[in-house]
Amino acid sequence: MTTALYFHDDCLEHVNPPGHPEQVARLIHIRDALAAPMFDALDRREAPLCADEMILLGHPASHLAAISVAAPDSGFRQIDPDTGMSPGSLTAARRAVGANVAAVDAVLAGEVSNAFVACRPPGHHAEKSRAMGFCLFSNVALAALHSIRNHGLSRVAVLDFDVHHGNGTQDVLWDVPEVRFVSSHQMPLYPGTGAPQERGAHGQIMNVPLGPGTGGEDMRLVWGNRVTPWIEDWEPELILVSAGFDAHQDDPLANLNWTTEDFRWLTRQLCDLAARTCGGRLVSTLEGGYDLDALADSAAAHVQVLMEQGS
Repeated sequence: MTTALYFHDDCLEHVNPPGHPEQVARLIHIRDALAAPMFDALDRREAPLCADEMILLGHPASHLAAISVAAPDSGFRQIDPDTGMSPGSLTAARRAVGANVAAVDAVLAGEVSNAFVACRPPGHHAEKSRAMGFCLFSNVALAALHSIRNHGLSRVAVLDFDVHHGNGTQDVLWDVPEVRFVSSHQMPLYPGTGAPQERGAHGQIMNVPLGPGTGGEDMRLVWGNRVTPWIEDWEPELILVSAGFDAHQDDPLANLNWTTEDFRWLTRQLCDLAARTCGGRLVSTLEGGYDLDALADSAAAHVQVLMEQGS
């Protein structure tokens, strides 16, 4: 089987003001990197629009209504100091959710081995009733809830290696016993959550704060010796990954010192974990990463490993 790549040009129509780090160029750089001949075997699929019921799996109707009303007909509307919407933002956000749901469907149906969702806006900061941190809807958490509610899964793992804590994913999944959620992240750093004592309503959450300057060697110890055994013991039926590449040493928004090779190692670690526990069934989706060259290189390395696992 193959690796699916989900993308849609609509995700380029979510336009932030000049100078904003979550810019259209992020996705263009990833798209161009994945156009290289080594990626010809990708199963390229259009990210579909999601139905309202997919969003309502994890967000109340009031949140969907608020985001829908906030979408401007022209110009730009600020939602909080970091997050806003342009005329194309709502459609882009619906495609990001739709792509994650479709990727779960394809992987669980055995159509593809695994998948990478190259869409924006990202999702892991969007709480149940609050858009924040560049995020409108909690893309990966919604995919996890979809796998439980519509596919009958009872053990799902959500693994987040973005440099920022996945507070939105944690909020949406706080009282969901069917999901184990792990976030490694720099601390102190935005959004200020993610302390180890934040364990979820059922002890199913693991937060792993990393101090500024943490490099790849310490990351490998944490993920290899702490995270992997805890998830392997869970025997997940599906692994979902929040793939933020802003822990890279060149990223302007944080202070970790990972390299592209560290992301390659971590992706292989997660793919091997999926192979041992759930037949390789893994869906990864783009979160952060704000140095354009580092983002493109790291995302390409990530997808290369997914393809190796999926072949």
